Amino acid sequence: MLYERYRDEFVPRLQQELALTNRMQVPRVAKIVVNMGVGKDDDPKVLEGAVKNLRALSGQQPVVTRARRSVSDFRIREGDAIGCKVTLRGVKAYEFLNRLFNVVLPGIRDFKGVSRDSFDGRGNYTLGLPEQLVFPEVTYDDVVRTQGMDITICTTADTDREAEALLRSLGCPFREG
Repeated sequence: MLYERYRDEFVPRLQQELALTNRMQVPRVAKIVVNMGVGKDDDPKVLEGAVKNLRALSGQQPVVTRARRSVSDFRIREGDAIGCKVTLRGVKAYEFLNRLFNVVLPGIRDFKGVSRDSFDGRGNYTLGLPEQLVFPEVTYDDVVRTQGMDITICTTADTDREAEALLRSLGCPFREG
């Protein structure tokens, strides 16, 4: 299990690498938010399919997200269902990262690694995937419409350097160069 390896192997190594005096200062994964936006679609099966796919790949019931304000260019009214999201914490977050880093990302065609430029300056990392079919839990028959998703990894790190060291130790395949 990745969480046990993090606790037993990675924490002492990160504490030494980052020159931290206390074990509790070592950064950890606080939560992971997986978001699938479907936009304004007249077919309710698209949103139902996105919820079903997100439930399959996360193991939790997603929350339907609604528009905060009306946007006439996109024909969206305030309160319209425009996507779904799920928040993973604790052991579930580490297991999701294990599947993401070791199964999903290497399975993408022509994958050369993820970019180091996606940190937000406060130790959080955001990653976009082009379609939900890259997850082995989602079958082609379950997909109503292929759509992408955003995965945000929130850490307790104060800087991007600490967050990158954490994600690298967990197995994140960063792009070389």
